[in-house]
Amino acid sequence: MKVSERLYQAALPIWESYYTHPFVQGIADGTLEHEKFAYYMIQDHKYLMQYAKVFALGVICADKESDMRTFSRLITETLDTENAVHQSYLAKFGINREKIDSTPMALNNESYTNYMISIGFKGGLAEITAAVLACSWSYALIGEYIEKNFPESKHHEFYADWVNTYTSEGYRACNDEMIAMCDRFTENFTEEQIQELERIVVICSKYEYQFWDMAWTKGEIYR
Repeated sequence: MKVSERLYQAALPIWESYYTHPFVQGIADGTLEHEKFAYYMIQDHKYLMQYAKVFALGVICADKESDMRTFSRLITETLDTENAVHQSYLAKFGINREKIDSTPMALNNESYTNYMISIGFKGGLAEITAAVLACSWSYALIGEYIEKNFPESKHHEFYADWVNTYTSEGYRACNDEMIAMCDRFTENFTEEQIQELERIVVICSKYEYQFWDMAWTKGEIYR
């Protein structure tokens, strides 16, 4: 069994619990309050800025030029492609840079991103990839779930851009590339090393669930 399959099996029960979270359901059926989504967009923008730093640690840790270029491209994908949908929504809400900067990073968000960055400093390429996969892979699965069960969401007047981002071939290809990297970086890993990667993915996946909670309550339960 590939290491990525081990990580998938370890995290899947947590990832599947996202599908019924009221925030995800609200996006899927179009009933999510815009105010909650606006708060989520601010926090997710802040998250992505830290997420990109984890890929930057990949550039630092990489020995091969090809891996350096891959992690560099993932930084660009995060800052320019995935973040583009955030900027579009933030503009719709009239949220400017001053508002983003003045909104405190939610406690869960700060703890989650600090954990990923600490993993990047302490570990190697496999640990870095495991840390980011919890977000990347679960969003791909959420996209698949929404696309299958709420096909009309891809045409929703407000949430379609978000849904179409995470159901796009480009996003799925990027996630598949990270899965393949995980398997390549873990060749000849011991059982102990694999179990540590499982622990990282599970912890990050629990943070992801808390992120949905944080978005749903607009940070109230983490203040």
